[in-house]
Amino acid sequence: MPKKILIVDDEPSIIVALQFLMEQNGHETFVAFSGEEAMEAVARHRPDLILLDIMLPVVDGFEVCQRVRENPDWKDIRIVLLTALGSDVNVTKGLDLGADAYITKPFSNADLVAKVKELLECQG
Repeated sequence: MPKKILIVDDEPSIIVALQFLMEQNGHETFVAFSGEEAMEAVARHRPDLILLDIMLPVVDGFEVCQRVRENPDWKDIRIVLLTALGSDVNVTKGLDLGADAYITKPFSNADLVAKVKELLECQG
């Protein structure tokens, strides 16, 4: 059964590229363009993993990450923060909020695929 991946970004070109990449690797994908849409999609689809941008309108990726981590029903969802914000402060904040990985844009497709595979395999 394919793993479900939620892709959250406010940039349509990034969504399309990530969706193509994840589907090429056998995953079922869902998309959200804002933090609010992301929370609705998590509740509706229960993804195995979220590729989450930080800079989103209204509710940012940090808050989405925190909300997912606060819900015990979602404790097994893996979160990869995928963002242009590469400062040590942001990386530390993201990981402290419960992200499983922090990848800065621009990123290597091969590295992203490898990290997604690794996180999904350790998920059980």
